[in-house]
Amino acid sequence: MENIIRDLRLDRGWTQADLAAQLGVSRQTVNSLEKGRYDPSLPLAFTISRVLGRPIEQIFTPADHLPDGPAAG
Repeated sequence: MENIIRDLRLDRGWTQADLAAQLGVSRQTVNSLEKGRYDPSLPLAFTISRVLGRPIEQIFTPADHLPDGPAAG
């Protein structure tokens, strides 16, 4: 899953530790989220959305997201 957490964090002038404190997770977790090595649980995704002030779908996008094509059938 791809995300823009790093960009949103930097826009606010926050360190990874600052964001981690707001989310209630470790700095290492924030680092893993930003690098796409860790996909958050749904509750954590909602917390990230609230803290960063963006809808979840603006923060996270599936890495394999493909445009909808014609229905199979």
